[in-house]
Formats: sequence, structure tokens, C-alpha cells
Amino acid sequence: MIRVLLADDEELMRGGLRMMLGTQPDITVVGEAADGAEAVRLARRLEPDVVLMDVRMPVMDGVTATGEITALETPSRVLVLTTFELDEYVFAAVRAGASGFLLKRTPPETLIEGVRTIAAGEGLLGASVTRRLLAEFARTSPPPPGPRVRRRLDRLTDREHQVLLHLARGLSNAEIAREIHVAEATAKTHVKRILAKLELRDRIQAVVFAYDHGLVRPTPRESE
Repeated sequence: MIRVLLADDEELMRGGLRMMLGTQPDITVVGEAADGAEAVRLARRLEPDVVLMDVRMPVMDGVTATGEITALETPSRVLVLTTFELDEYVFAAVRAGASGFLLKRTPPETLIEGVRTIAAGEGLLGASVTRRLLAEFARTSPPPPGPRVRRRLDRLTDREHQVLLHLARGLSNAEIAREIHVAEATAKTHVKRILAKLELRDRIQAVVFAYDHGLVRPTPRESE
């Protein structure tokens, strides 16, 4: 059973999400928060698998709450719901540890599947959000990897390093498999090993890691 915590300052929005998720036999809503601070308290106490997080809330915004929740001893995974696909908080929330983003106008079936995807340990980013992230990275000049990061990278085999570069450019497991001429299941195994060796939560954090440390740079086409 996937345990979900709802965090949104609009009671009507929480009610709609609760009813939608309540129709699924494998998902249960274990709590509701009207602001970010309450979301952190409930996440600490209830230890949900997934937090559906609004970004613009009183007392504590969703970005700050995301950072605190993902830093807990037993962290929940955070799926951020945004009103606008280029919301100013998107990039900050990825930095804070969010595992995915969906628009509030997303069809119910997509949202439900998104909850399952996040609960399964995968990342979830739409194409428009990915373009925004790449544009943000394109405006920065990251320093070369420091000693601690270099030690983590040294854990990777040559093949895993190759897969990381493809992963950082947003390729799916199937696309990575085609690039390196292996079965999709093999590519998936490589991705899992990379995340474990680099101490990363999911694919999104792997993208941030790779761009943060200058392993790859956005091409002009990618950052448009």
C-alpha cells in the first residue's frame, strides 16, 4: 500500500486529491497539511511514502518543506504539484530534493500513475520542466568535482560513467540501452548501481549531480 501525505493550503484541492487517490486499491491518504511546517511535522510522524506538495503555502513554502522532509532520518519522496509549468520554484525544489513535478491540471490517471512512479523510486519530470532545468544549468559555470565527489565517481565502472552521461541528458532506460547496445534490463541495472554508488535518490538527482559537477553541459538546443 502506497501511503500519501497531502500538503496544500487549499482545502478544496486537498479534498479533490483525497477523493481521487481514495479510488485506488493500492493508495491510501494518511494525512493532510495546510502549510509547509505542518507537512514536515506530519511527514516526520507518519513517514508516508509520497508527499504531494504544493509550492506556494503559508508559514513555510513547499521548497523549504521539501528540503526538510528529504533530510529526515526516514525521508519521504516528494512529488510537487505546480500551477504553472515554468514555476519559479521548480528549480529550487529539485535542488531541495523533490523527486518529481506535475501540473495541478494533470489528468487524474496521470497523477495517480505519477504517485506510483515516485513511490517506486523513479523520478518524474515533464519535458517543459526539464528544459527549464537545462536552461538554469546553462547559465552557471560549475566548479570541477572536488575530492569527495571524485571519490564517489571513482566507484563507477567505465560503462557506468558512460550511462551516467546519457542519464544526465534525459535518456530513458530504453534509449540508454540502444545507445550502448545492451538490453533494457541491463541499462536499468546500470542506473540502479549508479544511484547507489553516488548516494543519490533517483534519476532527477543524478541529472542535478552531473550538471552541478561539470560532467556534462547543456547544448544550445537542449537549453532553449
